[in-house]
Amino acid sequence: MKIALVRHGQTESNYNEICQGSTNILLNDTGRRQCQKLRDKIKDKKFDVCYMSPLVRAVETAMILIGDRVEMIPDKRLVDRHLGELEGKSRSLYDSNKYWDYNLNSNDLGVEPVQDIFKRCRDFLDYVLEKHRDEYVLVVAHAASIRAIRHILLKSDLSKNLLLKDIDNCYYEEIEV
Repeated sequence: MKIALVRHGQTESNYNEICQGSTNILLNDTGRRQCQKLRDKIKDKKFDVCYMSPLVRAVETAMILIGDRVEMIPDKRLVDRHLGELEGKSRSLYDSNKYWDYNLNSNDLGVEPVQDIFKRCRDFLDYVLEKHRDEYVLVVAHAASIRAIRHILLKSDLSKNLLLKDIDNCYYEEIEV
């Protein structure tokens, strides 16, 4: 089985360094161009199915990338991290080291605890690995869920730094499972 992970294209909140979390925000023009560029790179890939976050920026990304070539299935387990009181506020207020410390598992200010993100992403992966055992699966989601899925698939030591890999807008990676 092969899983391709894609983070949605850029939004105005990304550009302006505003925490968007579970807020529904469209891609901006740059985000759409990023998706079109990625679409050209992956146009010959033969995905069997696409799972995506139901948030509009992920749905829009999936539509640009694959249109109607394969079945697209929204899955709420792929939504972005709920950022509580930080939603709509400056990204500078978000302490990545604190909120991505697996052992600390902070939920200060109503931010979704990192272990909860891993739990829902593990649940998603268990389902996908069982249902699509020998298939090529495209997953379009957000930095938080992509990061968690990567660590789960790569069997990372969760007590170490979970932020070593940047997950930029329109990030793309294939992982053989």
